[in-house]
Amino acid sequence: MTQQALFSPEIVIEEMKKAGVTHVVWLPDSETNFLYTLMEEEPTLHLIAVSREGQAFSTAAGLAAGGAKPIILIQNTGLMESGDSLRGWCLGLNIPVVLMVGYRGYTRHGIDTDTAATYTERFLNAFEIKYYLVENNDDAPRITHAFEEAEKNRRPVAILVGDEYHGFNR
Repeated sequence: MTQQALFSPEIVIEEMKKAGVTHVVWLPDSETNFLYTLMEEEPTLHLIAVSREGQAFSTAAGLAAGGAKPIILIQNTGLMESGDSLRGWCLGLNIPVVLMVGYRGYTRHGIDTDTAATYTERFLNAFEIKYYLVENNDDAPRITHAFEEAEKNRRPVAILVGDEYHGFNR
């Protein structure tokens, strides 16, 4: 895979900065280590680790209520486990937050390698959450669009990261 075809963590950081993100709410994992290193080095981003994915939604809602602009980094499996928290905190309170979702099991060929991929889009559709797939650097403008849409509609919008394990884990 060429460097051009990757979805680079540097692009993600630039998109976060362009959108004015102040806080990254996430559950630390080993798959996004290069992105974590860049986020940690970026002085405009404050990293807030949670111990369970469901806590990300209440944390982001509190930050937004206080005037901050959070983003939630979460795996699709954790997103599905956190449905009630998503419903109660972000949908119920009209929190305009972008969810950057690791699309575990996704393949471009429609042959799921993990049932997490089978249910991810169905889950988002059930909650009426608009989503955009990003697979490489050329898709980065979709991140900006997701932030604009979240603000305009006062609701969560998801970014499905289809190339998470290549560019983010060098």
